[in-house]
Amino acid sequence: MCAHCNQVIRGPFLVALGKSWHPEEFNCAHCKTSMAYIGFVEEKGALYCEGCYEKFFAPECARCQRKILGEVINALKQTWHVSCFVCVACHKPIRNNVFHLEDGDPYCETDYYALFGTMCYGCEFPIEAGDRFLEALGHTWHDTCFVCSVCCESLEGQTFFSKKDKPLCKKHAHSVNI
Repeated sequence: MCAHCNQVIRGPFLVALGKSWHPEEFNCAHCKTSMAYIGFVEEKGALYCEGCYEKFFAPECARCQRKILGEVINALKQTWHVSCFVCVACHKPIRNNVFHLEDGDPYCETDYYALFGTMCYGCEFPIEAGDRFLEALGHTWHDTCFVCSVCCESLEGQTFFSKKDKPLCKKHAHSVNI
């Protein structure tokens, strides 16, 4: 049965969107051009040739202002071509990966932390917004990473000592060669 006219199909037919069609009835909803041998797009329950889709429905890219016909990136309340939504530093497409903003510009996670991030001296992972941290021995630490180099007891809020830039609790300050 043809999805357009509901008549039995005898002879050539198309299959699209899980339905069968007479080739002469598989047409753009707007311009009525046959889409038997060209690309088409389903929009709001109707089928359109690529030209009509571009003209009436395709979103505009926030960077280049051209119509987006392929994959769309939705970010920062705007639409983008994949090749237009890029890291300001490395110029690689961000795609659907994590990104960070600095002064309104998107940065991939790697470049953001390399340029603007603070790394924990204990674990060498970034200290992110909302993380508890402290500064000691001239470095920045996650609160859970500032521990005695010998027994791993937390030194946050405690008296501590250091040898060769390593924090030590009172118990191990004089008894260990580091």
